[in-house]
Amino acid sequence: MSTRIEDRLSALRRSRFVGRRAEMELFQAALSRDTPDFAVLHIYGPGGMGKTTLLREFARLAAEAGRMPVTLDARHLDASPGGFLTALQMALNLQPEQAPLDAVAATPGLVLLIDTYELLAPLDAWLRDVFLPQLPARALVVMAGRQPPAAAWRSDDGWGALTRIISLRNLHPDESERYLIGHGVSAEEIDRVLGVTYGHPLALALAADLFRQNTARRAFDLQQAPDIVRVLLERFVAEVPNPLFRQALEVCAHAFNTDEGLLADCLGAAQSYVAFQWLRSLSFIEQGPFGLFPHDLAREVLEADLRWRNLPRFREVHFQVRTHIIQQIMTTSGLAQQSAIFALLFLHRNNPFMRPFYEWQSFGQFYIDAVAPADLPAIEQMALRHQGEAGLAITRHWYARQPQGFFVFRAAGNAIAGFCHIVELSKVTEQDSAVDPALPPALAHMQRAVAPRPGEAVVFFRNWMDAEAYQLSPAIFNMAAMVSLRVFFNTPQLAYTLIAQAFSDHYADMFEYLRMPAAPDAAFTLDGQRFGLFVHNWRAEPVLAWLEIMGERELLDEIVALEALPHTPQPVALSEPEFAEAVRQALRDVRRPDLLAHNPLLRSRCVRDHADQEPTPATLQTLLRAGADALTATPKLQKLHKVLWHTFFAPAPTQEAVAELLDLPFSTYRYQLGKALEQITGWLWQREVYGGERLGD
Repeated sequence: MSTRIEDRLSALRRSRFVGRRAEMELFQAALSRDTPDFAVLHIYGPGGMGKTTLLREFARLAAEAGRMPVTLDARHLDASPGGFLTALQMALNLQPEQAPLDAVAATPGLVLLIDTYELLAPLDAWLRDVFLPQLPARALVVMAGRQPPAAAWRSDDGWGALTRIISLRNLHPDESERYLIGHGVSAEEIDRVLGVTYGHPLALALAADLFRQNTARRAFDLQQAPDIVRVLLERFVAEVPNPLFRQALEVCAHAFNTDEGLLADCLGAAQSYVAFQWLRSLSFIEQGPFGLFPHDLAREVLEADLRWRNLPRFREVHFQVRTHIIQQIMTTSGLAQQSAIFALLFLHRNNPFMRPFYEWQSFGQFYIDAVAPADLPAIEQMALRHQGEAGLAITRHWYARQPQGFFVFRAAGNAIAGFCHIVELSKVTEQDSAVDPALPPALAHMQRAVAPRPGEAVVFFRNWMDAEAYQLSPAIFNMAAMVSLRVFFNTPQLAYTLIAQAFSDHYADMFEYLRMPAAPDAAFTLDGQRFGLFVHNWRAEPVLAWLEIMGERELLDEIVALEALPHTPQPVALSEPEFAEAVRQALRDVRRPDLLAHNPLLRSRCVRDHADQEPTPATLQTLLRAGADALTATPKLQKLHKVLWHTFFAPAPTQEAVAELLDLPFSTYRYQLGKALEQITGWLWQREVYGGERLGD
């Protein structure tokens, strides 16, 4: 029977310890040898990764093997040779007159376990060159810290052979599940906990504690568990040196990747270098080809904490990061632009409308590539499997007609995980419509909605699929979304996009959220499957305007009814005759804001482009005056400006009175009024079609 509480604690800890099989086997093998293969074992990993727990298990194994375990925690000793030796003396229960070096040299079974080793950086060379060489040949030393060991441990001819280095990672899913079950978490709650904790040992322990206290029976969510956030933050970042570094950490947690350019935009160029170097030094920050990024759980914890304690600051960080990303998209190409596009998608990761359709962990497992002839058999096999002989024939037809619209998603070993293809509708023929049943309803809808103008592009996202899961694969949906965003950003004069989608009911709310509503009149059937069509009018709502709306929606943190989303009226894309009539009506009503409020120009591109916020009748009035003033640019047109001004802006009682005021025959006045209307309408139409500078810029 246990006679001390310490014995009970040891038994409980042992019964609940899971995982780390490889580390345990390596350590046990070293214990069993008279001369182990290594003398020093370096274990490193982020805070809360379970390093202390593992050292405790190592101490138990050493004791059971008849060895003498001695544990030192660097948090409790002075980082100097004298401080270290004093702590060792106390751990060995030596008398003041006993020298600790002599004691350990006389203890062949010594196992020295040093926790929080990163705090002993000033002693690293002394330990390696002075202290450790004096230990018995059979002694084992385990150093656990947040940082990888210094390069000298690997580069030195002697220590390189006697040192083993282990990067401690999260527990495997089955190990995490065993841990939670052992702590009494019910089976129905386990998946939700694993989805938040990612197998991080400390997070699992804290979650289990919440359930044990019956305080986490609702959906487990870090944003609703500030105590978990606080404790995790304390482990991740024991002490942030100053507000600048806190801000840098907030930016790094929000962005997919962080480089000095992003920090310069968010913190100022003078601060970016020092902030970047500090981030780089943190144990839970990793680095990749496009910058720094935090451990998954660190990101979630930091994000949840900021949103919970300071929502205005969270929104500020979001829009700072977002603005930088959009600038990168607009000014880069190739892999750099693709990375920036993914970074934009990543900002949707916690949005409840988008979360079910994306699989963030799979990004990086595939890459987008143009289709090569050798890829055709795999593509054809997918089309046949999921869309039958009809789908196969259509896929072959479009590859022969527009091969540049095909893209494959390659996995490891060049394997093709899926594909998509795009059709440029301005280049289709009657033969194409006869082959593909999607075309006639799509073309008819497009003509009704937005008849193309010369030089405009209309893009039809005709097909996408996963080799196995068809169009219900979040991983391949990720990649298809990347292709679509590349098209949105890189297609000159893009007027309209259409997206054909199987399982359209499943995707309907998401596309509505993205302001790409369904077009019921354009649905079609293929191989017995019904396909819905989702559309966006880029002429009415250009990409930058669309991105601005999406920026606000990204910050939603709960499902709301689509009709309850922040109200942004759908833009309109008037035909040229409709536009001209709307201009004439607006001029007739220019002095009546109540009537201008109902003019369709308020929802047109030319007006929306010149408004900082939602356009108002005053915006339209300002734009009409600017159009009239444009007629004063040349002497030849100044007389037309006078006709417009006295007819609409400062009108005489009748048109006859305007002609008399201007000393014109009435027929000449009517002729000049027609020319003036043509000029101002053309000026506005130019801005409607091609955009223009904001008034006052």
